[in-house]
Amino acid sequence: MGLTDQFRAHLASGVTTLCRCWAVTRSDGTVLGFTDHDVDLTFEGISFAADSGMAARSLEQTTGLAVDNTEALGVLSAAAVTEADIRAGRYDGARVKAWLVNWAEVDQRMVLFAGTIGEIQRAGGAFQAELRGLSEALNQPQGRVYQKGCAAVLGDAACGVDLDAPGYSAVVPVETVSGGKFFTFSSLGGFADRWFEKGRLRVEDGAARGLVALVKNDRFSDGVHEIELWEALPAQVAPGDTVRIEAGCDRRLRTCRLKFANTVNFRGFPAIPGEDWLMSVPRRDGLNDGGSLNG
Repeated sequence: MGLTDQFRAHLASGVTTLCRCWAVTRSDGTVLGFTDHDVDLTFEGISFAADSGMAARSLEQTTGLAVDNTEALGVLSAAAVTEADIRAGRYDGARVKAWLVNWAEVDQRMVLFAGTIGEIQRAGGAFQAELRGLSEALNQPQGRVYQKGCAAVLGDAACGVDLDAPGYSAVVPVETVSGGKFFTFSSLGGFADRWFEKGRLRVEDGAARGLVALVKNDRFSDGVHEIELWEALPAQVAPGDTVRIEAGCDRRLRTCRLKFANTVNFRGFPAIPGEDWLMSVPRRDGLNDGGSLNG
């Protein structure tokens, strides 16, 4: 909502009833609202909690393509931002929106900031989060990279593989877990050895709900899949918790053809010359016709 005539008149009156509100949408879909007003406010379907211990420093906004940024400061509490959720990465990349609001008439408001949470730190019962504006995305490299391996992410729009199709994913309960990193499943007996290697594991319920990790190793023997993650999940996973595990892809053309029958969407360049060819020089003896260097 922009600056309406009514809100403009209120700001020009010299006697204002203003506050600031923030909405944080975490990676797991949870939406949290905060305000520096002394009474809870509600608008856009979000309840903004008063005295929640969250505040923002001055916002730096510029014209052009420069990145807007600010910082959010707050106190860790069981009711709002918890240390366990920060440690679990639930606020990494979370969307943030901030308003200037007339608390006496919340329909009179304007957006001050929209962006995402960048680096977040915690210490001494408090947190400090870097907020990055929407123009931050323009700082990311664009375009395709010429490489032998596929540049798409398995299951995304460029790849086109439907991971919900039979054989490409499974939702199963955890049977054993060690250190949040090593899992065993006897209910995955229909899948081949290493089928889930380089795939993803997502926790569907329990204390680690919504967390996603990459599969490092998948070994199948005696009817049991032993799954090892690259990094331990930052929240506790208990036996009986449900996880979704997806097939892995090593980004090779052979895998794309045989495992996923998806060669038409392969986003790599398997015939691109290697480093040996690029660094080679003509020789006085031997064949110099641009063919294979392996004879």
